[in-house]
Amino acid sequence: MHNILTDLTARQALRYGSREAISFKERGTDRWTSMSWIDFDKKVSQFACALETLGVEPQTMINVFSANCPEILITDFACFRNRAIPVSLYSTSSREQVEFIINDSGATMIMVGDAKQYHTVRDIAANCPTLKTIVTFDDSIVLDDDDTMTMRFDAMLKLGEAAGKQSLDVVDMRRAEATPDDIATLIYTSGTTGEPKGAILPHSCFDAALEIHRRRLDMLTDDDRSLCFLPLSHIFEKAWTYFCLDFGIKVYINHNPKEIQTAIKEVSPTCMCSVPRFWEKVYTAVTEKVSAMKGIKKLMVERAIKIGTIRNLEYVRLGRRAPWWIEKQYQFFDKRILSVMRKAIGVNDGNIFPTAGAPLSANIVEFLQACGINIVIGYGLSETTATVTCFPTVGYEIGTVGTVLPDIQVKIGKDSEILVKAPTVMRGYYRRPEATAEAFTDDGWFRTGDAGHFDENGALILTERLKDLFKTSNGKYIAPQAIESRLGEDKFIEQVAVIGDQRKYVTAIIIPAFEALKEYARRKKIAFRNIDELIQNSEIKKMLEERIEKLQNGFANFEKIKRFTLLPKEFTIESGELTNTLKLRRPIINRRYAHEIEAMYC
Repeated sequence: MHNILTDLTARQALRYGSREAISFKERGTDRWTSMSWIDFDKKVSQFACALETLGVEPQTMINVFSANCPEILITDFACFRNRAIPVSLYSTSSREQVEFIINDSGATMIMVGDAKQYHTVRDIAANCPTLKTIVTFDDSIVLDDDDTMTMRFDAMLKLGEAAGKQSLDVVDMRRAEATPDDIATLIYTSGTTGEPKGAILPHSCFDAALEIHRRRLDMLTDDDRSLCFLPLSHIFEKAWTYFCLDFGIKVYINHNPKEIQTAIKEVSPTCMCSVPRFWEKVYTAVTEKVSAMKGIKKLMVERAIKIGTIRNLEYVRLGRRAPWWIEKQYQFFDKRILSVMRKAIGVNDGNIFPTAGAPLSANIVEFLQACGINIVIGYGLSETTATVTCFPTVGYEIGTVGTVLPDIQVKIGKDSEILVKAPTVMRGYYRRPEATAEAFTDDGWFRTGDAGHFDENGALILTERLKDLFKTSNGKYIAPQAIESRLGEDKFIEQVAVIGDQRKYVTAIIIPAFEALKEYARRKKIAFRNIDELIQNSEIKKMLEERIEKLQNGFANFEKIKRFTLLPKEFTIESGELTNTLKLRRPIINRRYAHEIEAMYC
């Protein structure tokens, strides 16, 4: 049996021919350009022959260091034809991270997206003994005068085209010899507490994941369209994009994450995977607009959301037909209000919007569902080829991460740890036998490091990342992510790090949403010359204190934030405070802001 990814573009070119496979913006333009399945497959074939001509052998590691672009997918599928292993790096990776992954994976070749990435690799190339070739995706990059190891992507395609039948025969032979045991890729974990580790995902993991998702996500068709905006180095986006391409769903590739608000309106995707922060910002923007409305308009919108809540959550969610008077009202409000809201966001034709990676507040999920945006909450890890659980079409429970997918087993182990056994679970960590042994129980279950339990309907409820869980000096366990996700609902709060390990009470470092805060200050005639003055203002602190108190309704007293400190600048990947997947690096934050933290306990 052939691996699904090895033959994917060739198979789809036969099936779909000149139909559009992917769409993207040409570098330096605002115009979407499409590529047909035939052209996509042709480029994959050319690039595969170029790799073979340059001496790439089966199971050779090739690094890909770029923001999202079609060349990443061409590289991936060309590697699969050669039985080679594409290993993605985040485009935001630091010099140290890039050097570490090149050397850890033993890559012989690296693809780079832009000039910054090119110079990063050039600076460290001397420290990477296995690295022989750099390939630039962007042909406008000015190469260093002394550079003898770099090729252009277009030159590679021409090399592959000129390679002839002999090279094509070698690639075809490799395709025929590909096995499910071949390594498809390494996914490097984000390393919140230490060095990243490469999770080994063989082709068998992707074969199983794609088949399992076809069975669960039966509401999708090849008429859907997906917007790819999470990094393709993230297992969620990588596996989702492969799934869409295997399904025949057209994929629009968003290059610059900062342009997502524009791209989503231009594309109007019917499906798109994302992390909670995207939907938190959508929720904040919409609710802020609603709260600024007045009179009959505001009453109409509030009524529309109420009817949407009744119809979509009390009936449709449970697979029941809504009573005719509810359905009539819903159709009225959907046409005049809810569809207008969805269109303003860019999701008016929405089918499903898979969301995972961190907790998303139940309030936000309910609000979005009420508006007719079908958020499908899921849970998975790099080590499980993404999804382990997700909302079923009917009967999903808000506050859970859904039910277990077909062919996947989940049980709750010691300390409420979620354990997984499935054909989608990694083989282990690359060249890390000790870490691999630690990651599995004696009887072969993968230890996720997440705590949780099942509800009475078989839906999984996540309680916390075990290594994030901490205990106050009074012996009370605190799950910081639950508090952080609740505070993330507020329009004035951008980022939160909850503190309290071995402390008397819980505190937080908060990064405000600066633009919203400035607007509030102007409205209230609060004078400030700069951000520092703004966050030190007693009125601002009092306002935030009152909002935080309200947001914490339902939490036990010992869980509530007693004091907080506002910081004048965001946590960033570049500063080391966030991982490439935007998770907090708590040890670094605790160390860097030790002075501010101590001041909250004086």
